[in-house]
Amino acid sequence: MPPRDELLALIRDKVPHPATARELAQLLRIPREERVSFKRQLKSLVSEGVLLQIRGNRFGLAEKMDLVVGRLQTNPGGFGFVVPEHVSALGAARGARADIYIAAGNLMEAMHGDRVVARIERQTPRGPEGRIIRILQRSNESVVGRFELDAAGLGYVVPFDRRVLTDIHVPTGQRSSAEPGDMVVVEITRWPTATRGPIGHVVEVFGRIDEPGVDTQIIIRKHNLPDAHSEEAVEEARRLGTAVRERDIRGRTDCRRVTTVTIDGEHARDFDDAITIERLPNGHYWLGVHIADVSHYVREGSALDEEAYERGTSVYFPERAVHMFPAELATGLCSLNPHVDRLVQSCLMEVDRRGTVVRYEVDDGVINSDARMTYTDVNAILTDRNPEVTAAYVELVPMFELMRELFDVLHARRRRRGSIDFDLPETEVILSELGEIEAIIPSERNVAHRLIEEFMLLANETVAAHLVAHGVPALHRVHEPPDPKKVEDFEAFITTLGYSLAAHGHALRPKHFQKLIDRMRGTPEERPIAALMLRTMQKAKYDAAPLGHFGLATEHYTHFTSPIRRYPDLVVHRMLRESRHGGVGDARREELEEDLPEIARHTSEMERRADEAERELLQWKKVRFMADKVGDEYHGYVTGVAPYGLFVELIEHFVEGLVHISSMADDYYRYVEQQHLLRGENTKRVYRLGDKVLVQVVRVDTERRQVDLGLVEILEAVRREERARPIRSKAAPKRERRRAQPSGRHERAARRRGGRRG
Repeated sequence: MPPRDELLALIRDKVPHPATARELAQLLRIPREERVSFKRQLKSLVSEGVLLQIRGNRFGLAEKMDLVVGRLQTNPGGFGFVVPEHVSALGAARGARADIYIAAGNLMEAMHGDRVVARIERQTPRGPEGRIIRILQRSNESVVGRFELDAAGLGYVVPFDRRVLTDIHVPTGQRSSAEPGDMVVVEITRWPTATRGPIGHVVEVFGRIDEPGVDTQIIIRKHNLPDAHSEEAVEEARRLGTAVRERDIRGRTDCRRVTTVTIDGEHARDFDDAITIERLPNGHYWLGVHIADVSHYVREGSALDEEAYERGTSVYFPERAVHMFPAELATGLCSLNPHVDRLVQSCLMEVDRRGTVVRYEVDDGVINSDARMTYTDVNAILTDRNPEVTAAYVELVPMFELMRELFDVLHARRRRRGSIDFDLPETEVILSELGEIEAIIPSERNVAHRLIEEFMLLANETVAAHLVAHGVPALHRVHEPPDPKKVEDFEAFITTLGYSLAAHGHALRPKHFQKLIDRMRGTPEERPIAALMLRTMQKAKYDAAPLGHFGLATEHYTHFTSPIRRYPDLVVHRMLRESRHGGVGDARREELEEDLPEIARHTSEMERRADEAERELLQWKKVRFMADKVGDEYHGYVTGVAPYGLFVELIEHFVEGLVHISSMADDYYRYVEQQHLLRGENTKRVYRLGDKVLVQVVRVDTERRQVDLGLVEILEAVRREERARPIRSKAAPKRERRRAQPSGRHERAARRRGGRRG
């Protein structure tokens, strides 16, 4: 059987029309003994969306039929976009991956998040437009929202996610214990059609939206995050026990006599990486990165494995986490707790004085951690030279000093090759007992954070190179070069601010972005331009092919260091073990070539889901934090510019709000897309990305989870103008007063356009 990419190339080259499986096998001359495997390959390509199964059980290339497979992202305005899962041949030639616009009338029965097939019907200057022709997979069987009763006493649920465009009707007797205003989960029993909305029944009642913990539950359900672990998975974890058995240690590299530490945050409960380090006689460093050997305990196809695959990743909220594995495993047997034996997979690297790995070993090992260190304590030793902390860990201080030395070497090496390092300040939220934000402060990213990050990057890179060198199928962490058109637009904008990437087209390298970051360091425009730079880049994802990592400026990269919280790392661990114990046979290789692309697609999607959920809950809490600050004034930076207004991040609270264009009433402001600015037609006043502005909190909309801001200088100008305007006589002619008021007919039309949500 030819590998996946070869098979696709053969279909493109030798099959001029959609064909049945039998016709394809004949045209491609697939031997009879390989037909079953061939059909599995076809099924895999269909699930990926590269091939489509159409009428007559024929298979056709999506790109040849103007069909695109992707996720539907709807807009509260009623329209949507299909985000393609794959770049078509035409799109690849143009270096683009355009989303397909779907008008409201062409959404058919699809709902937000559904995996769909869309037909491209026309190309416009703003991109392709099309219609949904098939729903491949429903995004959610249930929807979270607010239960209400209409005037006739009929129940319905208003979706919390405004991108779900229709209410869900709840028949009489299907409301459970829900009262009007309660937040609930409604399970859809009949999907929408062109003539009627969806129908469902209430399966869970959370209570009022402002009750403690309800916000987290809502976000978990909105994003369809599996919360509680199944009894089967928990029982599997319990059966593994709490201590390493002697028979599991046999044949492993014994590192228990080597001084080993974990370094994590104060509140960490699971420890999946540990460090050893020593200086070799030749002056080189011998660095060991030891990762919890989850793959030893979690067998492929087990209940634990199936649940971990479904989740893809752990999700971390301000108040709690939704873990990939049950606590019995994640904080027990697979957590590298101090002073107990733990099984690991170790990446041991000899690093020279230039930061190059000149020799390495990847082994099954066993460690016994000497200390559970925190970032704060290690920083107190290395940076603050705190005498009390130093005295408490006096035996480990030389080890930390050597870590700092190697960190400087490795960081310098990454800088030389042009790896991009934004190093922007992040925020930390301080929560009350009720889960509300009491304060938002800048989080400290000290030398301890940075050195652990550097060691993990090196281990990931070394393992990836090892897998490629030995031809082992695996998952790779890839970051493709940015879209040339986006880079062109980015360059056009930064040129207006006196900056440049100083390279174009194929000559553009990561180092050019890094040099720009260095030049902006400490300037007011640093943060917004860095954010725009991130939007210019592609998103990192998982792939079965080693496509390289642009941001890190490395040819090979993978995720090896967190199998407790990321499923792809678990896959990498399994492949390392298979390659060490007997190798990967032909049958197994064929199976992996079929399965890995789908695993990569799924885990990338689960990662995006987790990121969106974490970001949304934090933003919601930030909005509630601002609720009692209406009327207050703050300095902030313009972090985004759109035709409908300015996004401004407050310097004091790190909260982003919107200055809507309607509040900029001193002029008509026009949006200049390439320059990321709004310009007043008459005043010529300009507001651009990166500007420092003084804003006032005008309104906090908790339902839409948005902070509305006003520019103080415009608000004051409008107020001055209103005060200076002469007061009109009450005896104004009736005809003039009538003209100033919209007619009832116009009011009704406006309400229809605005719809229920307004």
